[in-house]
Amino acid sequence: MSTVNRRDALKAGAAATVGAISLARVNQVAGNVVEKVVKKGRIKQSACFWCYEGKKISLDELCKSAADFGMAAIDLLNAAQWETARKHGLTCSVGYAEAGNIADGLNNKAHHEKIIKGFEKNIPLAAKAGVPNVIVFFGNRRGMSDAEGIENSVACLNRAKKIAEDNNVNIIIELLNSKVDHKDYIGDRTSYGVEVVKAVGSPRVKLLYDIYHMQIMEGDVIRTIKNNHQYIGHYHTGGNPGRNEIDVTQELYYPAITKAIIDTGFNGFMAHEFIPKRDPLASLREAVALCDV
Repeated sequence: MSTVNRRDALKAGAAATVGAISLARVNQVAGNVVEKVVKKGRIKQSACFWCYEGKKISLDELCKSAADFGMAAIDLLNAAQWETARKHGLTCSVGYAEAGNIADGLNNKAHHEKIIKGFEKNIPLAAKAGVPNVIVFFGNRRGMSDAEGIENSVACLNRAKKIAEDNNVNIIIELLNSKVDHKDYIGDRTSYGVEVVKAVGSPRVKLLYDIYHMQIMEGDVIRTIKNNHQYIGHYHTGGNPGRNEIDVTQELYYPAITKAIIDTGFNGFMAHEFIPKRDPLASLREAVALCDV
């Protein structure tokens, strides 16, 4: 991630201050009616809160804007924050489950008990709150072979899958790049993640395909999505290079990518996880319009 990372944003948590950026600058208001940005709504769009905490925008303000734009959800919230999204008519598209972290994930047996306990506690809470997905990570390699990492990940997920199945909540495992942002991360290719998900064989265990990360590691985004969509339960956006706005300044063309996702029959969420360089809420508004194909 960029100068603000997900872990730093979580530490900020409740201390995030109310945003100084006026909603009036990004909402087109006629009387008391706000014109929705989402017109077609063929894909459910979300936004990752951590990207806006660093811009001093509160969760309440982000939810208000997202609802005004016609978005469906806010992404990457902990259980204490889910009610704030619900208050604005949104859901949390992916919740944290206290199940390890980016570096200490599924590939290491030493972390399995903590991961399982996190799922046992938070997956039932997610089901009750209408949160469809909880996140977990593959972990850092630390000299481990792919084969061992896959075997250990499958073992942990085989223990966890019944919790997910019994509660109708998805466990999603994120693919991240190990070249720029997350050095040594073992789950840095689609093929690695697919092998794990196939071996677990549960409809409730899927991949989080982060388009930004996979563009860095392997490219060929649309073909990869089409060939592996049955193993993907969630998507993240981000501009490359830089993980900034998903506009014409970078190399990924999101209208075509979004259409390809829709054409697979995907009915989950696509969450924007870029770090705005300009007015954050104006940039989010533009991204939502761009992906409303």
